[in-house]
Amino acid sequence: EESSNSSEKGFLLLGFADEPWLERILFIIILLLYIFNILGNTTIILVSCLVPKLHTPMYFFLSNLSCVDICFTTSVAPQLLVTINKKEKSVSYGGCVAQLYVAMGLGSSECILLAVMAYDRYAAVCQPLQYTTIMHPHLCASLASIAWLSGLITSLIQCSLTVQLPLCGHRKLDHIFCEVPVLIKLACVDTTFNEVELFVASVIFLVVPVSLILVSYAFITKAVLRIKSAAGRWKVFGTCSSHLIVVIIFYGTIIFMYLQPAKSRSKKQGKFVSLFYTIVTPVLNPIIYTLRNKDVKGAWRTLVMRNGL
Repeated sequence: EESSNSSEKGFLLLGFADEPWLERILFIIILLLYIFNILGNTTIILVSCLVPKLHTPMYFFLSNLSCVDICFTTSVAPQLLVTINKKEKSVSYGGCVAQLYVAMGLGSSECILLAVMAYDRYAAVCQPLQYTTIMHPHLCASLASIAWLSGLITSLIQCSLTVQLPLCGHRKLDHIFCEVPVLIKLACVDTTFNEVELFVASVIFLVVPVSLILVSYAFITKAVLRIKSAAGRWKVFGTCSSHLIVVIIFYGTIIFMYLQPAKSRSKKQGKFVSLFYTIVTPVLNPIIYTLRNKDVKGAWRTLVMRNGL
């Protein structure tokens, strides 16, 4: 009877409940970042679709990334804003499980998509003459599909294994949203299999993409140093460094959460780290790509003038 307690009553997401002053500040910050995320990423999707000049592999993947970012943050931010504002920090069992599946799937897709984008940059910089042959539309569509599908598959496996764990009436989740490592810690049985399985998945979705990205950028750096003109060097370096900033923050914080032994991580650190990869990084994507990119700014101006806005 006690083991079904969690599914009947749902969970208590404690978040930052012990620090009401911090909750008030975080509410404003998260709300603003969420609005910027929606506006910025929607702008990238619109500009990439409506401006023919930007119908290139880079902007195709960028609009996919923007779509993932909007959905990923939406799976966490609205519920987090509601919970922060409530005295009773409860979330239904169904709501928690849905969030578990959706956030896990989209986060995993983003891990693969960032690696695909690094490969695209490698092809553009290191194989410029064969670039259009290598990154043809069919390959781009296939790579994007692999990113979305791999996220879906890992989410179905990981989350299904996690929701089957008996919780023996434990309802208090000392975290900001329903996430696999936190639910595994709540289980009242031996979770060695789940932890090993999560570790293997983390290596596939974190260590492998990061390694591929670093190899791509090693080749890119080598190619950039060979460019004769300083202006050309800076243009390539600007595009690639902006991508690397997003990559370092996104993978760095997720690796901290998923590849660190649960016992060695403080709960408070875990909450702030989770805020980074669910709320902060998805906002950096449009800021870095649009504010530092003449193509996007020019295309946006053309679009606005064309529609007489």
